[in-house]
Amino acid sequence: MLAYVLRRAAYGVLVVLGVLLLLFVLFFQIASPDDVARRALGEKALPEVIEQWKANHGYDRPLWPWQDFSNNMLFEHYRSMLTFDFGRSDADDVVITERLRQGVGPSLALTLPLFVAGISVGIVLSLFVAFFRETYIDRVGVWLCVLGMSVSILLYIMGGQLVIAQWLRWFPISGFDPDPSVVGRFLALPLVIAVLSGVGGDVRFYRTVFLEETNRDYVRTARAKGAGEIRIMARHVLRNALIPILTRVVVAIPFLFMGSLLLESFFGIPGLGSITVDAINGNDFSTLRTMVFIGALLFIVGQIATDVSYALVDPRVRFS
Repeated sequence: MLAYVLRRAAYGVLVVLGVLLLLFVLFFQIASPDDVARRALGEKALPEVIEQWKANHGYDRPLWPWQDFSNNMLFEHYRSMLTFDFGRSDADDVVITERLRQGVGPSLALTLPLFVAGISVGIVLSLFVAFFRETYIDRVGVWLCVLGMSVSILLYIMGGQLVIAQWLRWFPISGFDPDPSVVGRFLALPLVIAVLSGVGGDVRFYRTVFLEETNRDYVRTARAKGAGEIRIMARHVLRNALIPILTRVVVAIPFLFMGSLLLESFFGIPGLGSITVDAINGNDFSTLRTMVFIGALLFIVGQIATDVSYALVDPRVRFS
């Protein structure tokens, strides 16, 4: 397994290098440093002000190594990203690493409970409808799942803020307070909305996986030995369905650190998702480039962790 992990890690490094090259082309070849400076300073900024801003942010170097091998933006781009020296924001000169450190806590406060609640609710409901397969309970459950998947999360957010927060006044409409005594009130509404908006797709996926397992030979053998249906679903079907579940779950774990773009933006949670949205709205190229790189890096790590986890839950899986 160690050789496999090292080989996948080597592939991951190559992918990261390719992602960094693509980021550089998108951010600096399509949008030139002059364009970045004008978006930060305004279209009416004087040329000398633009040149000074470019010099302060390191955008005055040549783009490619063949223009200046020892001092070019491509080399600096790779150096800063790979050493996690992300520099300062183009919008307000705040150190990006400090801003990321401040945003990780609020993002994890939202995404960790959402991750646990989403998996738990999805698996329990999926086992329930799979247990009553080919009955009216199964059909109604599938119909409700398709209906829930067809509704945009924006409608869930606006409806939840209107009904639960504004009319019923159970929770605040938006805002965030890290105080442990009150933080739950600010996170409860986005958690409920996120679980409701995502449970339809989760149940549809997990239900399909469970129904495939119920037709396996080992399930028929368990029934022939007199095992009850509840025992079969909870002990046999769920255990043998872990690989497709892990594929969906483990890949999502790295993105817990990235937060949720829509939820954080609509509910005023100062996490990494909100930082990304603010960077897009404020033409903050350095922060946005950093967030895209971190997202790609976490996705690669999640892919490797998914493959490794297969062998941990299923002894039949072997890596060659």
